[in-house]
Amino acid sequence: MKKAVLKKGKEIAIGRKHPWIFSGALHSIDPCSAGELVQVYDSQDNWLACGHVGDGSIAVRILSFTQQEINNQFWIDRIQNCKKLREKLNLGINHPTNAYRLVHGEGDLLPGLIIDIYANSAVIQAHTDGMYLCLDEISNAIQTVFGKEIEHIYSKSSAAMHDPEIQDEFLLGSQDETIATENHMKFKVNWVTGQKTGFFLDQRENRALLNHYSKGKTVLNTFSYSGGFSVAALMGGAEKVISVDISQIAVNLSEENVALNNLNSKHEAIQADVMKYLKDVEELYDIVVLDPPAFAKSMNKKHQATMGYKRLNIYGLNRVKPGGLLFTFSCSQVIDEKLFANTVTAAAIEVGRNCRILHRLGQGPDHPVNIFHPEGHYLKGLVLEVE
Repeated sequence: MKKAVLKKGKEIAIGRKHPWIFSGALHSIDPCSAGELVQVYDSQDNWLACGHVGDGSIAVRILSFTQQEINNQFWIDRIQNCKKLREKLNLGINHPTNAYRLVHGEGDLLPGLIIDIYANSAVIQAHTDGMYLCLDEISNAIQTVFGKEIEHIYSKSSAAMHDPEIQDEFLLGSQDETIATENHMKFKVNWVTGQKTGFFLDQRENRALLNHYSKGKTVLNTFSYSGGFSVAALMGGAEKVISVDISQIAVNLSEENVALNNLNSKHEAIQADVMKYLKDVEELYDIVVLDPPAFAKSMNKKHQATMGYKRLNIYGLNRVKPGGLLFTFSCSQVIDEKLFANTVTAAAIEVGRNCRILHRLGQGPDHPVNIFHPEGHYLKGLVLEVE
């Protein structure tokens, strides 16, 4: 295996179990291609870790801090550990929720790898060359751990790796969609044509919270995509739910999912630009949900994103009835919790309405955060009572 040597003092981060080694920390590295395995040593030639080589600022993503062979058994053991955790969370084929994240990158000690489960299907997203090169081993490990529970495995890595030459493909079976369940709610999921792996699983706990607050309420769900929050609100007894998304495909999908749960009569789906809709509509709602896509995917977009979140929350707050609730989120990793809260505070100041924070929200527990890798906490949310 190839060898990488750190500069003196740069082993401290590895001692803290952080799974990334940045290029600036390297003293030397053997010639190798992105995705190859490399052994990492300190300046005194002591072995530290092994991982996949990257071609960006993150030079190595660590797979193991102990000396072990990265073979078929390694992948089986890691996938088995992931499955055991999800079983503790009552997630799986025989539970009220059979749509969940099985592997969440660094949070499950597998940097660069995402695996989502939808009933009898697994969708793999490789975010690094190293994980992409290991797709066969990962697929085999899933089949070994799950047996006949998993009948279809789809690799959807082209967009995640920003490489149009990578072909998304079936590694097992051929089914491209299913009806998955979340807390007894039904959702149509298509991993071939849908966004990400087909469904936004990270909001499950937050949809359950909206369900709790929705009885007899009017709810506006913006950036609604497949209507997850809309179905949750209707199942909770909402009087009326409006879903708004700029994509007609998303609007159609939200209507399909509402119909799947026999909730059509109290739902309306609207195709519109959310910012313009919030600015122009005059109606007020008991609950407004703001769940936009990431406004910033790099640090140089941070200020622009902050201004976007402020404007969105100004419009959202103006649509909440006195005494109503605002569910507001950011999934931009470069916007941390403090900055997001400050941005929402600035919006509340501008609209001149008193607000109380009832809940601070994040991603569900099947999207665990490695305590040594706080960067894995990407979803931030607040529930405000708006006076």
